[in-house]
Amino acid sequence: MNTATSTDAPVRVSFRDVMVEFPTAQGPMRVLDGVSLDIRQGEFVSVIGPSGCGKTTLMNILGGFVQPTAGQVLLDGRPVQGPGPDRGVIFQEYGVFPWLTVRQNIAFGLNLAGNKVPKSEHKGIVERYMGLMGLSDFAGHFPKHLSGGMRQRLAIARAYAVRPQFLLMDEPFGALDAQTRSAMQDLLLQVLQTEGKTVMLITHSVDEAIYLSSRIVVVTARPARIRTVIDVPFGYPRAENVHEDPRFAALRAQIRELVMQEYAAQARQAVRLSD
Repeated sequence: MNTATSTDAPVRVSFRDVMVEFPTAQGPMRVLDGVSLDIRQGEFVSVIGPSGCGKTTLMNILGGFVQPTAGQVLLDGRPVQGPGPDRGVIFQEYGVFPWLTVRQNIAFGLNLAGNKVPKSEHKGIVERYMGLMGLSDFAGHFPKHLSGGMRQRLAIARAYAVRPQFLLMDEPFGALDAQTRSAMQDLLLQVLQTEGKTVMLITHSVDEAIYLSSRIVVVTARPARIRTVIDVPFGYPRAENVHEDPRFAALRAQIRELVMQEYAAQARQAVRLSD
């Protein structure tokens, strides 16, 4: 991740005219409509749009938790049929097991039958990710004894330990205070610099999307369609001073305006439905 992802990098994920409908008492509710998007090897792609527009559904299809009503999602040219160890998922709710210690949480995925990591390597992997995430001194602690930021570091460590090729993150820092959130963003960038992954991030924070991403996908009010895809003009590695770049402020204003337009469209939808 030394520079922005090259357009020569191979396409790993392809959303092809994806539509999703969920049944409701009032009939089918369309959540996604005609979404087509390619994600290349090594890209960090953020998806941003109004609350409840379908962003998480988009990620859940790639994760294998939701099947599209129409269209396809291809992973290395093959349709996504379900979850797999090649995709690590991190949610806002930390996603750690409260009855396991830090060490046991990180080791959990390594002990599953589908994991191909040799048993002899498990201890070294756990120690590596505890070190990367600054959790070595808390190896024997349970999650209830950790701060919110530390629990999220643990969730990332556990996701990384099984060596996924893709990291799928749904508002992973949304519950954290501003200072901890900033520190977690920097830590994520440091780990990605070391590990190199392809990332899809769902976020409501425009600043977070710009700071972390190589591309930003702005989606419409429900049903989510892709309104625009924006290339972020900053390479990697990144540091806090990128926030002071005039291009950062201009991009923030542009994306905020697009998102606010979609919130307004969502409000108009709500008025029509209530009539």
